[in-house]
Amino acid sequence: MIFVFHSVAEIPAGFGPSVASIGNFDGVHLGHQQILSAVVREARELRARAVAITFDPHPEQLLRPAQAPRLLTPIDERLRLLALTGIDAVVVLPFDAALASLAATEFVRGILVDALGLRSLHEGGNFRFGHRAEAGVAELKKLGAEFGFAVHVHPPVRVRGLEVSSSAIRDYVAVGDVTRARWMLGRPFVVRSTQARGRGIGMRLLVPTVNLAAYDGLLPAFGVYVTRLTLGGRSFQAVTNVGNRPTFGAASFAVESHILDFEPIELDDQRPIELEFLQRLRGEREWPTPEALKAQIFKDISKAKRYFRLAETAANSLTRNPAKRG
Repeated sequence: MIFVFHSVAEIPAGFGPSVASIGNFDGVHLGHQQILSAVVREARELRARAVAITFDPHPEQLLRPAQAPRLLTPIDERLRLLALTGIDAVVVLPFDAALASLAATEFVRGILVDALGLRSLHEGGNFRFGHRAEAGVAELKKLGAEFGFAVHVHPPVRVRGLEVSSSAIRDYVAVGDVTRARWMLGRPFVVRSTQARGRGIGMRLLVPTVNLAAYDGLLPAFGVYVTRLTLGGRSFQAVTNVGNRPTFGAASFAVESHILDFEPIELDDQRPIELEFLQRLRGEREWPTPEALKAQIFKDISKAKRYFRLAETAANSLTRNPAKRG
């Protein structure tokens, strides 16, 4: 069981000793996972608690709201992913004016030392904290020496020559490059929402269609994607259009998924939907006629089915020859 504390006041007395990492952890990507794995290992060695310290809302939403990013993972999803890393607790600090104005020394003394009994802290090399981001890893090491905790600085994780970071993943998703985003996340980029009542155009044209409800997080660039849609514990192969559907008149934004292997299933506007973006097929464009769009949809579906056939073949090959995994 993982503990989740939504303020320092919720942390019980004597909770520590702890080994921790501080960050926004948006996406809980491969870089985050490496650091948190080190946190868990050291915590087990020291018989301490492994703790992730994060913020809600994202600091940029308070400090620079006009430039604040749309997030890869809303807080509920972030907590779910953090729990999968094996840590013992998450401290979600409400990022408000009081926390933003807290000096680095006071943050260390009041939260890390007094509340968590910190013994060791793991961070990336670009970590900064305190009022106006006054302190970096050099200052952190000095504070560690003063207050009696170790500081471990981790190098960036690189995947296929790319340095992993939340901002890089957000940039890739924003332009529709869900493949590179998947490399960095270590899993497909996922949107979790519920159903919205759509116009039914996809149903009339070709296949059963699901439209996602309004979503405040980050979405891929307008275009057509190979996706996997999960609802009610069942997964379906799908092709998803993100965009304004200009062929049918006035622009009307939607995230619309055409299910390829549809089977009847109960669906209402409260049932959670998970949509994995697997591959981008093309950008969105306006077609001269609905018939031209229908012909293109058939092509999109053919490509998506080929994607799933190849993925299934690769998975079966790994099952038969597990040595290929390494």
